[in-house]
Amino acid sequence: MAQKKRAAGSGKTKAGRKLWAGRFTGQTNRLVEAFTSSLAFDRRLYAVDIDGSIAHCKTLKKAGILTSRETTTLIGGLTRIKGEFESARFPFKPEDEDIHMAVERRLTELAGPVGGKLHTGRSRNDQVATDLRLYLRDSLTALEDELRDFQRALVGQARRHLDVIMPGYTHLQRAQQVLLAHHLLAYVEMLERDKSRLHQARERANVMPLGSGALAGTNYPIDRQYTARLLGFSSISENSLDAVGDRDFVVDALAAVSIIMMHLSRLSEELVLWSSQEFHFVELPDAFCTGSSMMPQKKNPDVPELVRGKTGRVYGHLVGMLTVMKGLPLSYNRDLQEDKEALFDALDTVHAAVGLYGELITGMVVDRSTIAKSATSGYLLATELADYLVTKGMPFREAHEITGRIVRHALEGGLELQDFSLADLRLYSDRFEKDVMDAVTLEGAVERKAQIGGTARKRVEGRLKTWEKLIG
Repeated sequence: MAQKKRAAGSGKTKAGRKLWAGRFTGQTNRLVEAFTSSLAFDRRLYAVDIDGSIAHCKTLKKAGILTSRETTTLIGGLTRIKGEFESARFPFKPEDEDIHMAVERRLTELAGPVGGKLHTGRSRNDQVATDLRLYLRDSLTALEDELRDFQRALVGQARRHLDVIMPGYTHLQRAQQVLLAHHLLAYVEMLERDKSRLHQARERANVMPLGSGALAGTNYPIDRQYTARLLGFSSISENSLDAVGDRDFVVDALAAVSIIMMHLSRLSEELVLWSSQEFHFVELPDAFCTGSSMMPQKKNPDVPELVRGKTGRVYGHLVGMLTVMKGLPLSYNRDLQEDKEALFDALDTVHAAVGLYGELITGMVVDRSTIAKSATSGYLLATELADYLVTKGMPFREAHEITGRIVRHALEGGLELQDFSLADLRLYSDRFEKDVMDAVTLEGAVERKAQIGGTARKRVEGRLKTWEKLIG
């Protein structure tokens, strides 16, 4: 009886049957097919899947497993299939579980029985892992370029507003004056760290798992180093179990893009505040805002708000992937199918946000007069007064206490620190001398911050020149 069942399952794969159906006598439940299918989201891998398959064909030929004619036939079929995808003419069928099986099924239709040789020496486990690494490698490279464009937009605004002094904040309270350019360049520094993290994540993803088989390696004498060179991988995996069960590279990428979104969300919060009527430091481009369906005067900063909101979505993908991985035994488990939707959505979100912000920042208009008024109020020069007394030999704590009393009296009298005369200041300490009046100016407060990393114009301009040279 068992012999008859085996005979019934042999021969060519029938139309509509799964490529792995030989072991089974019954059909897959339609609910299971819908639940397990990944074609809806992994079809974007078609190009890297075909590239990987072409490299695999060449490797099989090098190993003497495929003839030259078979290799030419397979590569020709794969090239035709790529053209079908690019022209949106690929004929999907109900039995296509994922993009990998769809391509192989179509190849067999085009090339005949030789199409069944494509999968020699590999498993979907190492194939999927290879495809995902290829896709991620390209996406991270593109994202680095997009971040560089965003940096250029920030640097451009910083250059145009090098002379603008604004209030710097701690605890969202006015603290000390800084150059607006210095503030904008803080985000350029953040984005540079983001680029570094992306580069590192890309390097860790650039390891080829193809040739690891399902979990134990392959029985065929394939040259994995040759395949890696064809696909541009910098190295190959050294443990087949780890290679097919590893998704650290996905977690790396999700962590890196989560930090990018965190930086964008911080900028979003500032843009929401700065463009409000309470601040009115900037005017965001109309093209990046919306109005109200009820209140005709409204101009809503929807893009910054959505970027701020989507940050939580990207964080969720990182936490979700870590949760998927935390309980998996070696090697491959179907749970790993959950890697793609999370990764693809996170990458799509970050690509979109970074691209939008480059244009939004370029079109942002700075309200110089409002910023100037804000920089002269709020007792931002208090630290300058305290530091002045320290230069006259007073301990800082005593200088801090004296300046605090001056601020309190200014608050009670509705005055600004610039309203105090030398005689007024000497009522609090006889160490105040004529040169103190130079300490209570915006320009003086900024220019004294001339150490490396400070907000003095010469430091900021120097850093601007460095960035302009680095990012073009």
